[in-house]
Amino acid sequence: MLASRSSAARSASRLARNFATVVDTAGVKVAAVDNGEPTSAVTFLVKAGSRFESKPGVAHALKGFAFKSTEKRSFLGTIREAELYGGVLSTSLTREHLAFTAEFLRGDEPLFVDIISSFIKSAKYTRHELDEYVVPVCEAESTTAFSNPAIRALDLAHLLAFRTGLGASPFTSPGTHVSVEDVKAYAQNVFTPGNLAVLGTGIDAATLQKLVEQSLGSLSSASAPTSSPSSYFGGETRIEAHGAPETIFIGLGTTGAPSAELAVLSAHLDPTPSVKWSKGTSPIAAGVPEGISVKTVLLPYSDAALYGILIQGESTEGVKAASKAAVAALKASGDLKGDDLKKAVAKAKFAAASALDGRDNLVFALGAQAFGSPASLDSTISNLDKVNASAFSKAATSFVKAKPTYVAIGDIKRLPYADELGL
Repeated sequence: MLASRSSAARSASRLARNFATVVDTAGVKVAAVDNGEPTSAVTFLVKAGSRFESKPGVAHALKGFAFKSTEKRSFLGTIREAELYGGVLSTSLTREHLAFTAEFLRGDEPLFVDIISSFIKSAKYTRHELDEYVVPVCEAESTTAFSNPAIRALDLAHLLAFRTGLGASPFTSPGTHVSVEDVKAYAQNVFTPGNLAVLGTGIDAATLQKLVEQSLGSLSSASAPTSSPSSYFGGETRIEAHGAPETIFIGLGTTGAPSAELAVLSAHLDPTPSVKWSKGTSPIAAGVPEGISVKTVLLPYSDAALYGILIQGESTEGVKAASKAAVAALKASGDLKGDDLKKAVAKAKFAAASALDGRDNLVFALGAQAFGSPASLDSTISNLDKVNASAFSKAATSFVKAKPTYVAIGDIKRLPYADELGL
């Protein structure tokens, strides 16, 4: 059994090496992997997430302008061409990256690379498109996101944990005003060769490099925006809300590259069972009342990480009981050793390997490498294998001593305060 597990790990490592080559083309980082997929996809990944924005909401607005009018095509023209070729255009925004993606049939890459590169180089950013399309969509996306207490809790947790930089929300706050001039200025700063990576799946690397050289060869080389190094603060906030699950987020943060010990801690406390409909053996699982959801959250960034436990349910008493169990398990985690530690390491290794499943995960893993992250699946697995009881105990104890990040959303008159849980 151990031999088969080692073989699987080697296979996963070979997959990582298959797409690990990043080439500099016209100043832009380009990488591609072709595993014989029936369709192709190209993503232009830009370091233009909300942590880099010059004004609150401008990154969200820039995302909203994607695929609108350019010097080469109108908004309607882009829609018609994409549909004529059966392709799909999409965007996504995180705290660190803004992604423009095209998915299409093999052989249609010249058109779709040109569609995205035309927006990068010559978007018009018209006032009527801002008023009629961008602002309404941004407001709708923000309203939908913040109506979900889990998303809202994580958004508030970032603000408490990091304040500025990673604390900036990727969603536009109500009442925020962003002008066309603001978006243009931000686009000029972020759409630079050193700030951009072009990543492909189901496409030949040499073909993609040639297309990028043709389409982005004249891209301006202005200096890219910077963000100050992340600092962790922590804190507590409470938001009254009705008609949604009672929600508590108990979080802790670190700065620097996310550690292997943090991944092991997340795996150890994760109450998700390995067998469906079973209770699982997490130290939290036994203390979770029926009908209460408990999930671990690990969000690694380039220079920090936010880890936490998200508890939700209809009953404030049930949420409180699960929260107490979570805090008790978190505080006792420094004593992890023996088979329990081995189990947590194995779960963390599986999570790291399975993070490469799927097109989106491959692209973002490759994007992190293109922007300078030295981590690979090989090194991640190796670092996890090196975690022993002594190193884990030291890291977990230090981690738990940090000021917690605590968010409560719902019936705040009945939901517990952080100190009532022992934080």
